[in-house]
Order: sequence, then structure tokens, then C-alpha cells
Amino acid sequence: MNLEWEQVVVDSADPAALGRWWADALGWVVVDDADDEYEIRPSPDRLPGLLFVPVPDPRAVKNRLHLDFRPDDQEAEVARLLALGARRADVGQGEQSWVVLADPEGNEFCVLRART
Repeated sequence: MNLEWEQVVVDSADPAALGRWWADALGWVVVDDADDEYEIRPSPDRLPGLLFVPVPDPRAVKNRLHLDFRPDDQEAEVARLLALGARRADVGQGEQSWVVLADPEGNEFCVLRART
């Protein structure tokens, strides 16, 4: 049996706006910008992607799933993401080597330090 990871579905108030933000943050391309979904991928034929879909309910609690990113330069990447519109988030992590940020709709993700 072959199981291929196609995408992660992200509930959002404004799929197009949030999808564009993540496309800019990741340097990915838009592969679907329909009214009811907005999908981005690393390239048109590369998986997995992120699929943003509309939901009427606002996010109410901490994410049950979040993404971790490991850049070459954590400090520079955090500054870049903050400039794009991310914000620092406190999920009770305390002092750690990673930085927790939230996208414009409040979805948390972590920026790890570079591998040694």
C-alpha cells in the first residue's frame, strides 16, 4: 500500500489572505485560488501543500497541531516573519531555544534554531 501526504488543511476566516501570507512566508506558489479553498505548495508539482478553507467559527484555543521550521538563521527568520505580520505567542513554553510565533489568524508555529 502506498500512502502519499497530499496537504495539511487549515481552517481560516479568510483563506485567500491567510494563504497569501503563508505563501510569502514560505516562498511557495499558489496552485488553487478558488472561492472555497486556497492551496499553496513548494512548487506546482511538489507535495505536501497547505490548503486553506473557510470556517465560520473563530479559533478559540491553542492549536492541536502546529508546524516547526528550522532556518539557517533563527534571529533573522523571526525578524522577517514578524515584519510579514506574524506575532510572538506565549503558549506556556517558558524560556526555550525555539521561538513561538502566530500567523495573522493566530495559528501558532515554532521557529527552531539552526542545526549545529
